Amino acid sequence: MIDRRSLITAMPLALIACSAGAGESRASESASLPPISVYKTPTCGCCNAWVDHLRAADFTVETIDVPDTTPIAGRLGVPDALRSCHTAEIDGYAIEGHVPAADIRRLLVERPDAAGLAVPGMPLGSPGMEMGDRRENYDVILFSRSGGTQIFTSR
Repeated sequence: MIDRRSLITAMPLALIACSAGAGESRASESASLPPISVYKTPTCGCCNAWVDHLRAADFTVETIDVPDTTPIAGRLGVPDALRSCHTAEIDGYAIEGHVPAADIRRLLVERPDAAGLAVPGMPLGSPGMEMGDRRENYDVILFSRSGGTQIFTSR
């Protein structure tokens, strides 16, 4: 049986041990994520904000400035109807537009037979397109190499 004084004395050590374990878990989670390459135009502010969103979610991001992302999106199989302002590539998948980091993580865990995810256009309130509390509903679309699409997440 532990008395109150011993419990109070032991608490700081327990908290330190718990927080150290949490830090190790977060570091190992980050280390387990594959790097993501983001192709964007040099002057796009919302693209930079989306990159910041990914980095805040512990993704390792390489940005590549290009004059036009269309050829990259085409190479990765992004349908024209799903295009946005930037294209990314992670672990064999294309990521088009302002896809939330949580959906990219889910994609990497579930590993569907697909070409990638897209948030067509630039919906207000999506990561990188925040404007205070203003937002519009949008879908994250899973698209296949053959052109098929389905809703992956509705936000």
